[in-house]
Amino acid sequence: MEREVHSGKAWLETLLTLMGLTAQVKVQDKKSHSDESPESWLTIDKTQLTPQQTDILLREQGAGIDAIQYLANTLINLSVEPREQRRYTVELNGYRLKRQEELVTWAREVVQKVRQTGREVEMSPLSSAERRQIHTLLKDVEDVETESRGQEPDRRLVVKLR
Repeated sequence: MEREVHSGKAWLETLLTLMGLTAQVKVQDKKSHSDESPESWLTIDKTQLTPQQTDILLREQGAGIDAIQYLANTLINLSVEPREQRRYTVELNGYRLKRQEELVTWAREVVQKVRQTGREVEMSPLSSAERRQIHTLLKDVEDVETESRGQEPDRRLVVKLR
């Protein structure tokens, strides 16, 4: 496990260097649910980045950091046995934590709307990671269920009564 965590840190620091950016990466292991892969957060230390470099890494609506996270999860796990694979969350400037709060608030609002109207609600496009977060957030809500519909890049999350 330590080797995979180190691989994630080394991979992200190498990517940043190749992008012409100097930044350290801190690793924090998170407890995961028993049915999921272990998770590590790779946090980019922004102290050596300019505000413009931070903006480039984040891009509009987190598209840059989402792309980096997708690459991390795909490439780092390529040579790892499936049972040894981990999920990586790439964080910069508190973006993921802020976005998580937004998603929780939005999911609650959607659940209320579904309960009030009795109709399903199709959420606007989300990244696959954000769809997974909402599926996880709502999986224990007894009276609603979620599903994803459509094809990328227009795949949508739907919330409806059970």
